[in-house]
Amino acid sequence: MPVVRVKLNSTDIETLNNICNSIKDLAKKSGIVISGPVPLPTKKLKVTTRKSPCGNGTATFDRFEMRIHRRLIDLPANEKVLHSIMRLQIPKSVSMKIEVKD
Repeated sequence: MPVVRVKLNSTDIETLNNICNSIKDLAKKSGIVISGPVPLPTKKLKVTTRKSPCGNGTATFDRFEMRIHRRLIDLPANEKVLHSIMRLQIPKSVSMKIEVKD
């Protein structure tokens, strides 16, 4: 049976968890057993910049970090559930990829 893999990425973990919970609820209502949401490793993007604009003075630095949280959900290919997942209101901060695997 084909399996649908949903990959979710976001910098905001609360919205990501809300989307995962809504997908779980949709699957539960239709009686489908899902695998996940599996938390994948968080990517940490770090940028270090010098505070002083001219380069003189003491060496003080600003450190900025952006975390990208990822989740993975596997569920059997069901037309109703896929249609309802595609109709979900997903914020712009969350990116979603849907793949169908045999």
